[in-house]
Amino acid sequence: MHSVRIYEMPDCQMVSSGVGMFGEEKFEAFNKWMSAQKRGLFPKDFLFWNGHSFHWLYLYEEGMDVPAAFDVIDFKGGLYAVATGIDQQTDRQQMNAEVDAFLSKHGFERDPSRPELGNIITSPLAQEIMGFEQMDYYTPVKGKV
Repeated sequence: MHSVRIYEMPDCQMVSSGVGMFGEEKFEAFNKWMSAQKRGLFPKDFLFWNGHSFHWLYLYEEGMDVPAAFDVIDFKGGLYAVATGIDQQTDRQQMNAEVDAFLSKHGFERDPSRPELGNIITSPLAQEIMGFEQMDYYTPVKGKV
């Protein structure tokens, strides 16, 4: 059973990788740049699939040195239902059913106008010990109409 929490992400700016696939030069350059940023209490990157390719975002902070190859974009925040699973091992069908049951019970519904996001929440040290990475899955939601 997945626990589900509601998280409100503010409108903000994000550094954008542009669309791509893992292994492509620009996408790997973004990963290298992002990985060099100072690690905080929580991950600041979000990955999503647009139906054809990945798009990686990293929370922009004033004064950040962003390579010219990457754009700083406006990001529309909002409410998200967040469930934690194991990266590339989570039964997404079961997780989605649990998220939908939570949403229905608490007056929410999915918001298809925004993409689903994900981020790895496991530190390198924890991943080394556990042998896997945990991932937060963000489902955009809104109050039921």
